[in-house]
Amino acid sequence: MIRYPSPLRPGDRIGVTSPSSGVPSPLRPRLDVAVGWLRARGYDVQLGECLSGDAGHVSASADRRAAELNAMLLDPAIRAVVPPWGGETAIDLVDRLDWEALADAEPTWLVGFSDLTTVMLPITLRLGWATLHGANLMDTPYEPPPGLLHWTDVAAATAPFAQHASGRYRSGGFDDWETDPTPTAYHLDARGTWEVAGGGGLDVTGRLIGGCIETVSNLAGTPYGDVAAFGRAHADEGLIVYLEASDDPALEICRNLHGLRLAGWFDDANAIVIGRTSAPPSGDFTQRAAVLDALGMLDLPIVFDVECGHVPPYLPLVNGAQVHLTVAGTERTLVQTLG
Repeated sequence: MIRYPSPLRPGDRIGVTSPSSGVPSPLRPRLDVAVGWLRARGYDVQLGECLSGDAGHVSASADRRAAELNAMLLDPAIRAVVPPWGGETAIDLVDRLDWEALADAEPTWLVGFSDLTTVMLPITLRLGWATLHGANLMDTPYEPPPGLLHWTDVAAATAPFAQHASGRYRSGGFDDWETDPTPTAYHLDARGTWEVAGGGGLDVTGRLIGGCIETVSNLAGTPYGDVAAFGRAHADEGLIVYLEASDDPALEICRNLHGLRLAGWFDDANAIVIGRTSAPPSGDFTQRAAVLDALGMLDLPIVFDVECGHVPPYLPLVNGAQVHLTVAGTERTLVQTLG
């Protein structure tokens, strides 16, 4: 029921478009660096017309953005589409995509995170296409730390691959790409690792699905966010649902998670994975408390502080992949199988 795009190879064409926010002129040099990074590794990069961030919160009208994304996903010469970054209102594309044409097409890798999960999640749920939750184009030049893979390596995989907790993360701030657009190394100044709520460990398998809480929660209860139906389709193997908070305060995240619970997102889950976040608390109510308040009664293992959120580094996850997650002693491993 899951269709995987062909493994990405040097020489393949990668499309670049901004389905949500575009790139303002002062940051265009960073976009050029990222495109150059891909080209230096042998990829043919095709830039779309919907890229500018100088005229508002989106790169172009919803119709133009949808048309360009449709065209790239349907073009058999384009093997992957990666946006510069996320944004705010990619939700205005989900009812403008040509779902019938896409259903008849061979799958293409769609790569990104944050607001792009608003598009990636429906593509996996409705089409059965695997999508790749990983660093976006502007972050692509960064070298992953030991234990994690680059998204291009994940998109190229032909066999099961393992990733491990990196043990390090960036505690705050971002590189100033306007002053220097060239960084390729993360400054990972803090230490931390995956933790199971309540302590102990786990060893669990399931079908992976998820995204950014602030954006995908708006799809619950619509034809584009029926994770409950996806779970029923994979009930024999179960789901591993991953979610991460960008920057909303804890009480807002708590409300969103309660809504996902009521929409049945966890009915067939075997475990829940929560990405590390720098999103703020609401007074004394923390982000971890928000998760436990909304989901703690489900009697499911919850793994906190996985590198799948807005805090670098990034652990690429494939929506639709079969995964084996282990937290035991000092081991923190996630193995994904594309098949």
